[in-house]
Amino acid sequence: MERQDMAGQGSAGNVIAALASFFIPGLGQLIQGRPFSALIFFLLTAFMWICLLGWVVHLLAVLDAAMFSPPR
Repeated sequence: MERQDMAGQGSAGNVIAALASFFIPGLGQLIQGRPFSALIFFLLTAFMWICLLGWVVHLLAVLDAAMFSPPR
C-alpha cells in the first residue's frame, strides 16, 4: 500500500495551510514544504503593503495554499 506524504487539494492539510497564510502570508506554503514560494509570498506581500495593495497578494497566498496539489 502506498503512503501519501502530502495532502491533496481540498484536504484538511490545505485548509490549515490556507488559514496559516491568512494570518502570515507564506506560512501556509512553508507548512506545505515550499520554502521558495513562502519567501516570495512573504516578501511580495510586505512590499505591496507599502503601496496599500498588499491585501491582493495576501489573498493570493491564501488561495495558493488552499489549492495546492502536490505533483504525483
